[in-house]
Amino acid sequence: MNKTITVLTLALAFLGGFLFFYRGGPIKQVAPVANQVNQQTITKQTWETKTEEQADVTVVVTPIDLSLNSKEWIFDVGMNTHSVELDQDMTKIAILVEDQGKEYKPISWEGPVGGHHREGMLIFNQITPNPKSVELKISNIGDVVRSFVWQL
Repeated sequence: MNKTITVLTLALAFLGGFLFFYRGGPIKQVAPVANQVNQQTITKQTWETKTEEQADVTVVVTPIDLSLNSKEWIFDVGMNTHSVELDQDMTKIAILVEDQGKEYKPISWEGPVGGHHREGMLIFNQITPNPKSVELKISNIGDVVRSFVWQL
């Protein structure tokens, strides 16, 4: 009988000690600084590519950077056709519209001026405060208005 009481007491003491020191709280792990930098790079937003085909022209748009940390919002714009001349001034035919309806003109286009296959970067100033969505409208490529929308 004494042996049973001793074994039970030791088992309870062991269990109590275990529960006292390991209460099931969250485990903190300290990541090296290099990993923290890599995680910040990995968590950078990747935006959906949108494609629109009308009037014998295919337009493909991918936002490159729409972050609050960036002073400029950049869109990669590609245009392909075999029948329409793509010589439009992109800074005059593109606008960015935020969810409240306010329109913003691009500050620059970095890419070729003409041809049947054209790709470049359409750059806007950052919109503040950050809208819930943005719509990129491009007019007069094949006489249609093209619309590309992203939720932020």
